[in-house]
Amino acid sequence: MFKESSFYYFLVLLLLNAFIAYTVLVTLIKVTEQYIVAKKFKQKLVHLKSIELTNIMNEEYNRQNQDIMVIHHNQSLAFTIGCMKPYIVLSSGLIEMLEDHELEAVIEHETFHQRNRDPLKVFILQLISQSLWFIPVTKWAYQNYKIMSEVLADGYAIQRTGSELGLGSALLKLIKNGFHPGIGPVLIHFSDESVNYRLQQLVDPQKTIPVRLKTTSIVISIHALFLFMSMVLVTIT
Repeated sequence: MFKESSFYYFLVLLLLNAFIAYTVLVTLIKVTEQYIVAKKFKQKLVHLKSIELTNIMNEEYNRQNQDIMVIHHNQSLAFTIGCMKPYIVLSSGLIEMLEDHELEAVIEHETFHQRNRDPLKVFILQLISQSLWFIPVTKWAYQNYKIMSEVLADGYAIQRTGSELGLGSALLKLIKNGFHPGIGPVLIHFSDESVNYRLQQLVDPQKTIPVRLKTTSIVISIHALFLFMSMVLVTIT
């Protein structure tokens, strides 16, 4: 049925090439888009940078690499940005709002993301989920990695500070403040959409987080992968 030079062979070959071209095109578009948006966003951060507060924070928390940037902004912001050389961004509004032990917990939380290169990992998973949108498991991996990385960062902050109080009170203050990041590059924000799971872990660390993949998604993913592998085998045999 799929012997070389047959109609079905050329049909499969056409579909396979179209799939590869589509994946490459989407990847290039998303990478270019991310590069442009990140460049503009970083320029804005540099424009808002407070040199004095930046030097104080890096000295106070013994940051040898000067990897904390403080910006003049009324909103309470705390996030990690940068794929190759990630760094932590804090706002003057955040510093004014938080107590010392709360600010320390936020910085330790973001330090975990920085050392773990989470902005890069999240971007790669986001890229895969967007280019392979017809395979549900990719979207599941992207969403759940963000949740688990936040929970792990919280655990790191608790370990470094020795208490859940600073992290918990800082998180509650940021939730009450109600910051919602708009369109921008991939960044790891302290009070993101996984906040409910994080509060649950602070209250009851023994309770597991539901990350189970739906049966329907598993079946669709397996069939999609099987179809793709079959198309590849047809063209190379």
